[in-house]
Amino acid sequence: MLLDTIGCMLAARSAPEVVGFETEFSSLESGLFTFPGGRRLSTLGATAVGAMAATWDEACEGLALAHGRPGVPVIAALLPQAIARDATVGLLLDSLVAGYEVGARCGAWLRVKPGMHVDGNWPALGVAAAMARLLGLSANMSMTAINTAACQLGTSLYLPVRAGANARNTYLAHSAWLGQLAAFSAAGGLTAPEDALPHYAEHFAAAADAQIAPERHLILEAYLKPHAAVRHVHYGTEAALLIRGELAGKTADISAIRLAVYEEARTYCGNSNPQTPIQAQFSLSFGAAAGLRYNGIDAGIYRKERFEDAELRRLERLVLVETDPVLGDAGRRGAKLVVTSGGKTHEARVTAVKGDPGMPMSPEEVTAKFLRYAGNSMPAGKAYGFAAALVGCEKDVSFRDLWDLLF
Repeated sequence: MLLDTIGCMLAARSAPEVVGFETEFSSLESGLFTFPGGRRLSTLGATAVGAMAATWDEACEGLALAHGRPGVPVIAALLPQAIARDATVGLLLDSLVAGYEVGARCGAWLRVKPGMHVDGNWPALGVAAAMARLLGLSANMSMTAINTAACQLGTSLYLPVRAGANARNTYLAHSAWLGQLAAFSAAGGLTAPEDALPHYAEHFAAAADAQIAPERHLILEAYLKPHAAVRHVHYGTEAALLIRGELAGKTADISAIRLAVYEEARTYCGNSNPQTPIQAQFSLSFGAAAGLRYNGIDAGIYRKERFEDAELRRLERLVLVETDPVLGDAGRRGAKLVVTSGGKTHEARVTAVKGDPGMPMSPEEVTAKFLRYAGNSMPAGKAYGFAAALVGCEKDVSFRDLWDLLF
């Protein structure tokens, strides 16, 4: 998860908005942290840039139970702090796991209300726990950090996604900042109401009954993404790959496309004819068309030339999205794709996708994805050296020494 998230951060460095965001923070305050090929950043600036970059192409981790990505803001906050404090890989990973477990449980419990987006809300609680672990705070002080963050969770809107505005990509930066603020406050001796978190759940969240056994490790249920899109989109994309194989990659004769999915997918990803990358990342029709046209969705599809490809756009306009009542009644995820090409009908159904806990990406597949995504930021040899060193290192190795391998 750490390697995959860093790869997503590096991929976004080809986006001018991310570079501009970094430039503004660097001009405000220089510091110890640098992304490969980037400017010097303070730890808080690096946290914000890392959180935004990791989500930019929507290729980052997630957890279905939490309906969000507990790990991204945690990693964005921990990376620059680990380097500034010369933390070991073992401490970094321990802090990641602690933050993930708290954030994942809060995501399952503190369901956001309609019209909200999770990224600017409960993820801050996981960051507070992760930073408390990195700082070596006691359990009581860690809970103070979490309750401090619970007193000020944000109301972050889904509206920018629908409007095609990428302001949503700042949400996890805000969560990462809030979690750090809360942890530093607890470390400094500030106090918080002990019942702040349940108070928030009762009065300000669409709280669910989420009793999760403490011995259940939710980080093992996380998914990594083979495709750069919201997870709901992956099922239709995978079905498209199956049909693309039957068509030998030829799409010119396709005349009709019908995609049937579960209702939640339509609720969050019903954006048709997307005009901006963030709309496309939440678009079932774009995902199916990209699978047929490009054999999947990689980060590069959101850069101008491929994003505006005429055949991709023709296929996307053909996609008719429907609700599959079988999936809806059973509460399952999946998709059925029916494509008419040259007078013949091709059909594919997918109920599980690569990256799910039952079908995890292999270490080799995760490393290959990292190398593809990091390719925009550095020579392949440096990316490979970092990946190999991170995967194979002992826990007592300095993470800062590993990070230096990227330069």
